[in-house]
Amino acid sequence: MNETKKLIEQITEGIQDKKGQKIVIADLTHIDDTICNYFIICQGNSPSQVTAIVDSVREHAHQGAHVKPYSIDGLRNAQWVAMDYADVLVHVFLPETRDFYNLETLWADAQLTQIPDLD
Repeated sequence: MNETKKLIEQITEGIQDKKGQKIVIADLTHIDDTICNYFIICQGNSPSQVTAIVDSVREHAHQGAHVKPYSIDGLRNAQWVAMDYADVLVHVFLPETRDFYNLETLWADAQLTQIPDLD
């Protein structure tokens, strides 16, 4: 398994560990001029859950894939937190913020994989 796939797996587990919902993996590898190869988008129901998901993703990625994020942005208000893992960008939203920005439709030509909620 290549390093990026391993990282995606660890990030997904980290999200699921804190009951993150509506996980979507956008494969951007076939699109020119993108800032990364994959987006992982999910949501939490409160700022504290968003923060818990971010912490869990950071921990899983570090322990399972030995990778630390280059940056994490948005923790102050925790409505939309972006985690930069170079090849993979993780977006953790509150539901209303996610609906507003609607990243999935921005990347309409990306291959989207929806991960079922664990509950």
